[in-house]
Amino acid sequence: MNANLKKLFDRLEVQRMQLQTLVKDLSDVELNKHPTEKWSIAQVLSHLIASEQLSVNYLNKKILGIQTAEKSGLKEDLKMLLLIVSQRLPFKFKAPRTIVENTRVYGSVNPLISAWDKAREDLKEVLEKFQDDQINLNVFKHPRAGMLNIQQAVRFFKEHITHHTPQVKNLLKQN
Repeated sequence: MNANLKKLFDRLEVQRMQLQTLVKDLSDVELNKHPTEKWSIAQVLSHLIASEQLSVNYLNKKILGIQTAEKSGLKEDLKMLLLIVSQRLPFKFKAPRTIVENTRVYGSVNPLISAWDKAREDLKEVLEKFQDDQINLNVFKHPRAGMLNIQQAVRFFKEHITHHTPQVKNLLKQN
């Protein structure tokens, strides 16, 4: 795997493990406790899993035609900066319909962790396909920001988890 991608992936893994540590001992009731008009912990984590898995599926298709991908530049750097800012603000965003429609909610901790392990292994496998000269090509389509390169995609995955972690922590306080 490209050294930059490996570093980003390793940080992403640390973040996932920290989040999983917070929820690994929850009962099914605690995991699925559904406060009024809010997602349960299971729904939040299932959303993260679905988002990542759908992205991996897309990346696997894009890498097949990577020779036609355009190089990212200042425009994509600016879009990434806006994504980071948006994920760190305490605003709610409506999840894209495709993700909502493809989110399987896991009712127990073990299947949830197993699903995330699988999604993360799939991400690792797709990242290993990228050659050093391909990491700055636009291959990831963010639902709002548009095309980004693979490094920016992995950074977005990290920011997405950062965005949802306070939500999980607040739900844990309510249990």
